[in-house]
Amino acid sequence: MNIRLVKGTWDSIECDALMIPLFEDDKDQEEFTSTLDQKLDGLLSELKSTKEWKAKLGRISVIHRPDQLAAGRLILVGAGKRKDDNTQSVRSLMMQAVGQVKGYNFKRLAVYGIGQADSDLSFQAAVEGAVIATYEGDDYKTTDRALNFIEEILFVVDKETAGVEEAIKRGEILGEATNLARRLINEPGNRVNPSSLAQTATELADKYSLEIEVLGEPEMEKREMGAVLAVARGSDEPARFIVLRHRGAPESDAKPIVLVGKGVTFDSGGLSLKSPQSMERMKSDKAGACVVLAAMQAIAQLQIKRNIVGLIPAVENLPSGRALRPGDVVRSMSGTTIEVLNTDAEGRLILADALCYGRQLEPEYMVDVATLTGACVIALGDFRAGLFSNNEEICQKLLQASERSGEKFWRLPLDDEYRKEIESSIADIKNVGGRWGGASIAAKFLEEFVEDLPWCHLDIAGVALSKENQGFKTPTGFGVRTLVEMVSS
Repeated sequence: MNIRLVKGTWDSIECDALMIPLFEDDKDQEEFTSTLDQKLDGLLSELKSTKEWKAKLGRISVIHRPDQLAAGRLILVGAGKRKDDNTQSVRSLMMQAVGQVKGYNFKRLAVYGIGQADSDLSFQAAVEGAVIATYEGDDYKTTDRALNFIEEILFVVDKETAGVEEAIKRGEILGEATNLARRLINEPGNRVNPSSLAQTATELADKYSLEIEVLGEPEMEKREMGAVLAVARGSDEPARFIVLRHRGAPESDAKPIVLVGKGVTFDSGGLSLKSPQSMERMKSDKAGACVVLAAMQAIAQLQIKRNIVGLIPAVENLPSGRALRPGDVVRSMSGTTIEVLNTDAEGRLILADALCYGRQLEPEYMVDVATLTGACVIALGDFRAGLFSNNEEICQKLLQASERSGEKFWRLPLDDEYRKEIESSIADIKNVGGRWGGASIAAKFLEEFVEDLPWCHLDIAGVALSKENQGFKTPTGFGVRTLVEMVSS
């Protein structure tokens, strides 16, 4: 799909459909809506008087063959109340509107009226929303696949606006990266395993000029990455440890930023077997890895002037005669011994080695992303991700990035009291604690392998999938845009 900026008058743009957002209560639009009503020979006033048109958020009305417009159709889009107008509402508006009309046979869609305030960010958000709306997630259907006829979207402006073209390009890159994460998360376990995920990373590295190193199990054994290898032991699929590097800093010796993504390509729970219902969605347990992989693609495309390393420990967690047993003790890369009481708490084990590896790179800071705990879902639902941090400055940096990305986080505690929950009688620590406060206990476990390095942990278990389509869940790609915004600042 091609996206571009066009300078011209809204009524002269030749396209299959012209999309115009209208607010419920905005007096600033009175002059424009009056002109629009005249162009429609009073039709807008008539629609309003009969209550056929209301500018409720996300509502659309298609007007066919508007005589005084060059567009084949006029699509009025409800933008809600002006007081609620912000970049997130713009993004959501475009997602809803494009999602509703992409199945119509409109090949060229034009959009006018975006970016009245904070222009650059509004345009970026609008493009992100439009691109994200094109993903459907039905790749394996042979019939009744969702239609997307849109080939080109034009964003129309009356006058030159500094920075808008760059904002549109950035929005396109971030939208495409988000959809990449969504596609990869949605791939079933028989299609994506640790080896194929590493192959995908290699192909992206080649395409976008990233450096890549993929460690196999022999290399991991040399580095004594005992926690990753212990989790992988139950599967016939060998583990992979993916290292992606973007060298963008002008100074070659500049400290990197390290992004870590949990890559469990399928999680059965191991010998601590999940229930069948809980297991149905566990192809998505690689969401953190997919988010980091997609973020690295966007970082390379945007040519961000920082050194950034993406780390992905990739495993399958399955039961077998070789599988990790409850009660086993494993030695992590840092030398810390871990009593494994629950093999379904495997994500923190593979992240332990990844965080240790990342710490040895002496980075400026680290961020890990993981579908880590059901406890975080209980605490925050599917509206916000859990945020844990040992550093106030880095925490605020991430929260500011989330404001720009529209992805919502809530900071949860990382108090020292939670450390007592992972004390073990036979090893340095154990991988689970008591029933309560599970998200904070898991974060406290991870902190053991970070030590005093500035770090944020993002628990995306509740937001990696969204409730849609009568109860079916689809991937969101949550975290991609926040990571890119964070490392860009």
